[in-house]
Amino acid sequence: MERWEGRRSVVNADHSVRGDAAADTGAGAGPARVLLWLVVAVLAVRQVAVVLRQPPGERLLDLETWIGENGVLHMTGSLYDSGRFTGTPFAGLVLKPLTATAQQTLGVAWTFGSLLLVVALGLVAAKALPGPVGRRTALLAAPVAISLVMLSLPVRNALHLGQTSILPVLLVLLAWFVVRDHRAAGVLVGIAAAFQPVLLLFAALLWLTGRRQASVSAGATFALATAVAWAAAPKDSWTYWVHHLAGAGLGERPDSLANQSLHGALLRLGLEGPLEIALFLVLSAAVVVLGLRRAVRYAEDGQLLLAVAVTGCVVVAVSPTAWQHQLLWVLLAVVGKVGKRASDRLVWPSVVVLAVTLPGTMLLPNIEALFPVRDNILLLAALGAACLAPFLPRTSPYWQHPVPTDYAKPVAARWRRVPLLPFWRRVFTRPNLLLELLLIRVVYDAYAQVRLAARAGRPLAEEHGRQIHAIEQWLHIDIEHWVNHTVVKIDWLREFFDYYYSTFHFIVPLTILGVLYVRRPADYRWVRSSIGFATLLALVGFWLYPLAPPRLMPGLGFIDTVHGVQDFAKPDYGTLTTVTNQYAAMPSLHFGWSLWCGVVIVMLAPKLWMKALGLLHPLFTIAAIVGTANHWVLDAVGGALVVALGFGLTYVLSGPRKLVDEEREAAAEPAEPPPTGPAAEESEPVPAGKPEAAHSG
Repeated sequence: MERWEGRRSVVNADHSVRGDAAADTGAGAGPARVLLWLVVAVLAVRQVAVVLRQPPGERLLDLETWIGENGVLHMTGSLYDSGRFTGTPFAGLVLKPLTATAQQTLGVAWTFGSLLLVVALGLVAAKALPGPVGRRTALLAAPVAISLVMLSLPVRNALHLGQTSILPVLLVLLAWFVVRDHRAAGVLVGIAAAFQPVLLLFAALLWLTGRRQASVSAGATFALATAVAWAAAPKDSWTYWVHHLAGAGLGERPDSLANQSLHGALLRLGLEGPLEIALFLVLSAAVVVLGLRRAVRYAEDGQLLLAVAVTGCVVVAVSPTAWQHQLLWVLLAVVGKVGKRASDRLVWPSVVVLAVTLPGTMLLPNIEALFPVRDNILLLAALGAACLAPFLPRTSPYWQHPVPTDYAKPVAARWRRVPLLPFWRRVFTRPNLLLELLLIRVVYDAYAQVRLAARAGRPLAEEHGRQIHAIEQWLHIDIEHWVNHTVVKIDWLREFFDYYYSTFHFIVPLTILGVLYVRRPADYRWVRSSIGFATLLALVGFWLYPLAPPRLMPGLGFIDTVHGVQDFAKPDYGTLTTVTNQYAAMPSLHFGWSLWCGVVIVMLAPKLWMKALGLLHPLFTIAAIVGTANHWVLDAVGGALVVALGFGLTYVLSGPRKLVDEEREAAAEPAEPPPTGPAAEESEPVPAGKPEAAHSG
């Protein structure tokens, strides 16, 4: 009886899990809310423009395949004869009337209708956040949720293809959080399952959480919809349910990267036949049992949206085919709270958002050992949410009050306006390694993409090259030709500079960041920000001033020591020819990053010989970039300028770094005796369970 009452409490709480509002007044949320809604509007316009600007044969590809002039819904015979229709017979029955609509009109209406579904989905998800929810969060949740959904790969994929996958997700959310009548809620879940049969797992979740009437209604609705489709199209129903085992094997190859299910992953790992099927069934059963148990636990805890998200992630994993446009469930798992420390609280949502909005190739480098992770990143995120992530219960003392971050004491600056961002304070503890690696990888890939996109015509780049050469001649610093030919004549020097240019550019900065991350985390954050700003400023330079390096300037007699003699009209740099921008010479990040390394080593290295060694790196680098004819001398000046601006921006925004170790200061100061008597009694008690702040900087 007590367990039944507990489940009844879940039923009564599913529409009001807000709890008491936190002490968040929402002050200052008005402008932020307006800005976020403006972002939503811009994203919506962009999504419509991206879809409708495509030529008719390249947009709404699946919709065109279904209801176009030669679409499968126009043809007589089975829907599945061509292998292009992957939906259920019920979906074909629902879509059939749309064939009478003008194709151009239907494409526009479908795109706008899909965007309205996205907005509705985001609104429902925002209102379903587990409480207590502060006023600021309540005001900002809806535009943030809609923006994330619009930016997610599943929605972008669904809009591009003209898919129906947004609708089942919205139907399930409406059933759980909007519709109060249990029978009606079950009907919505049943209709969603009629479009995607594995969604019947939500009927099981309804049953396990006490909503048995809704569960029965969902099963009955699904059975009725399937029976109607079977009566209307018996041949198609036989093909789908019997021959293709509920749609498995329809559409793309099941081992393609687009299939982010356990079945697809096992096939990509080389398993096939009875062994693969048996292993898939065993793993799926384990995921269903573990995932549903966790979902029930979160539902009873009042985290209904998380319970729905976990069940959706189970659906993703155990479906025979889980195409990219069907993976929106993974994004909903962002509402789960993981971590007792405030500094760790953003790790889980950041990982989920990055995995659902960016391709795996952008998250992980092109290393063969990482291919199984990169190719299955969405499946791994779904499995993590369904089975592994240690989401906090609402009864946890850390739910609303995580262990606070240990900040350094503010340091006096020379100017009143420094820091411009007072909230950007130095943290003693090191950042989460997984999140840091992901962010560094994403930022670097974005840098590479922007650098590649900042292409310009060869004539403009060569004209800028002549300008730089003329300025250097006027300044009497045009030493590139002499240095280049001197290096070419000395074989060992040429080989040394070629190797140095190709290798140390990445190794040294990464080594410094790694050492600082382990040994001096507070300084790591500061120097990481400075090189990040310098790199962003360099991108502006690449975009505004495309420049041909000396080796690509015809008629000046420079020798490309790294790549050899080139045809300037069609240069060949091996596999990097099509993925690099050869006219991104100003500023030189080769020299800029090396100068950053030298400055950091001089500032932080404890030994004099280390500081001297650090200064050699920018000296060797400038000799290498000039000797190999990859940069002008003024390119190095530009690199030095962006690095100086990077350090300056870091200083202005976050304030000066502390040169004296806090722990040494504390050790030098005499310890104060503990208070006694009445003063001790009046002192504020330390909250229970709060560990001491970690000091590592």
